[in-house]
Amino acid sequence: MPRHSRRRFLTYLVAAPTLAVATKIGLDTFAPGDAEGAVPTPPAPADLVDLGDLLILAGKPTASMLVLSVDEEGVAHFRLPREEVGQGLTTAVAMLVAEELDTPLDRVRVQLEDARPELLFNQLTGSSNSVRSLYDPVRHTAAGARARMVGAAARQWDLGASDLTVRQGVVVAPDGRTASYGSLSAAAASLSLGALTVTPKKESDHTLVGTPTSRVDARALVTGKHQYTLDLDVPGAEPCMVRRPPTVNGAVKSVNNEAAVRAMPGVLDVVTIDTGVAVVAETFGQALDAKNALDVTWGPGTVDELSDDDIRAKLKAATPSLDVLGALVKKVEAEFDFAFASHAPMETNSAVADVRADRAEIWSGLKSPIIAQAAVAKAVGLPVSKVTMHVMQSGGSFGRRLFYDAALEAAVVSKKTGRPVRLMWSRIDDMRHGRMRPATHHRVRATYAAGQVLTFQHQVAAVETDFRHGLGDAVTAAAAHLPTGLGNATFAQTLFLTTVKSPYNFGVTTQTLTEVPLKMHTGSWRSVYSANTRGAEEIIVDELAAKFGKDPVAFRRAFLKTARQRAVLDKVAEEGEWGRSLPDGWAQGVGFHEEYKSCTACLVEIDATDPKKPRVTRAVVAADVGRVINPRGLEAQLLGGLTDAISTTLRAGLHIDKGLPLEGSYSQFHYARQKDSPKDVKVFVIEGGDEPGGAGELGVPAAVGAVANAYARATGTRPRSFPVTFDVDFTPFPR
Repeated sequence: MPRHSRRRFLTYLVAAPTLAVATKIGLDTFAPGDAEGAVPTPPAPADLVDLGDLLILAGKPTASMLVLSVDEEGVAHFRLPREEVGQGLTTAVAMLVAEELDTPLDRVRVQLEDARPELLFNQLTGSSNSVRSLYDPVRHTAAGARARMVGAAARQWDLGASDLTVRQGVVVAPDGRTASYGSLSAAAASLSLGALTVTPKKESDHTLVGTPTSRVDARALVTGKHQYTLDLDVPGAEPCMVRRPPTVNGAVKSVNNEAAVRAMPGVLDVVTIDTGVAVVAETFGQALDAKNALDVTWGPGTVDELSDDDIRAKLKAATPSLDVLGALVKKVEAEFDFAFASHAPMETNSAVADVRADRAEIWSGLKSPIIAQAAVAKAVGLPVSKVTMHVMQSGGSFGRRLFYDAALEAAVVSKKTGRPVRLMWSRIDDMRHGRMRPATHHRVRATYAAGQVLTFQHQVAAVETDFRHGLGDAVTAAAAHLPTGLGNATFAQTLFLTTVKSPYNFGVTTQTLTEVPLKMHTGSWRSVYSANTRGAEEIIVDELAAKFGKDPVAFRRAFLKTARQRAVLDKVAEEGEWGRSLPDGWAQGVGFHEEYKSCTACLVEIDATDPKKPRVTRAVVAADVGRVINPRGLEAQLLGGLTDAISTTLRAGLHIDKGLPLEGSYSQFHYARQKDSPKDVKVFVIEGGDEPGGAGELGVPAAVGAVANAYARATGTRPRSFPVTFDVDFTPFPR
């Protein structure tokens, strides 16, 4: 997307007892020298547009409908139309507000916004887009509030606003007089100051933004003070759990012992819903015992006859053989398989619901609250305006909370039982019936001659990803502005083509996606298509380097497209001491990735002296994400991406057996523990521009490639199926 060359900002007053401002931002794009009203600049070519651009474009009409208030104590309250799931977004936004208000960070409160249908596509959290899409609107809203405070003080002192300064939430006159924001808030809200032209600070003037900052909620999180959904004290809300089918999407045919279960200690009600049989009880222990005691006759699910081998065969059949350019060129080719993977957030699915005849109130972790609100309203037979959806901060997501299963179930149970409920999924339910990253099969072929890569072809077949959570609607809304080559693609292909791009000059490059429509519980998993697709490509890059007789880092440097990319790669090679001597069975590996206007490189060292028990012992990560709001938060994001990559490349995945995942707990889904994670990790942030890029998903693909390449070099093998160690070394829970 082209950078906007002209912006118009107008701050206006919203009636309130204390200062509350919203910012209307016109983001019309003009070519230099054009008169107002000229035809906007056409969209960028397909290879320059990413998914974040499309989401920003879809949300543009409502991007500025933000509300910031300053109370009589001088505390700023910002209502954030996004979800916080541990990624540190509330901290980054609080920093932006504090920076533009010139007030201390501890005087800023960020509250998650309830579902607001009028925001249209601008209340979706995903695709590494939150900071990118909020950066300008939040700054202008806060700068507008600051301007009103200064204007109120200027009116009070009969001075010009330009004569005043602000320090730490206090307006200062040239003669030393001061007025705190708290003392000015009522006047700032009531005075008619007219339209204010607002100009946020230059990035070079920032004193807080760009500074490593601890999370604003850190103390509450580590002391247990923070309230998650099930910590809420909603009057009358009773514990609820659901007995789920033995296969994906199985349906209830009959409940054979309902009377006996109703007679169990503490049981308050038993009701059948679309996804199973719900039990409401006085305690969660009683609800768990009762739902386990249910004798249910189940109808068939949608994939009862399918297991891993069947699914892999279907995926492989969807990637036909690739063409080659005759006998004069050489080639490197390979096929890869990646298993299903659970999102596995620490906090399982949960919701509290209170549905009455004339209204409903729901509390849950929701990354797409507008879509959830509409779904709940339809399910309980109420107008959307009568359904209040409270967005709760959640303990992890990685894409899982784009779906609102728990909120919908809780609402239906509440209506059927006539009482408020506190619904919780068990860990087994979350693993087996929750959303999962689809399995994929990859066929890659690169041809080369005379020291050049001539073609690079990558066919991806994936079990169909369920995108019915609002993301598809947002991209569809931007469809009229899509570049040639994207406008006629399916939604999944559009998402694939706007996220997966090769950073290398590899001649004619084609990357294609074919979806295999299996009715399974799939969903976007951190990095969506890129983790597997670019991970597989980085393995091929290493194998191409070997064919060329080149060092893997030197080979990448020669074919990367930009100096910015090479700088990131050079940083990890230097800091990671690329090429240093290691014992037998140990090796280094490197990977690179670019996405969401950001780029990163990862170097790891692995101990694979026992190939069945590999362990990453050291890692170096470097990233250029443009303007950095909170370097400490960015470091945490990259560490999370590294851990996800280590887990799913080496051990963590889901086995599908006759229509159901076998894994049912963390002890079976082998996500990396501390003993599996490197003790020596360094993260380097390279400041690369005035506007932020995306970071939440950036770190996974490069690390997948680095870990796989290190394993290959350490063991002398070429891994083609991931995770590389994927035995059923546990006794599955009963279905």
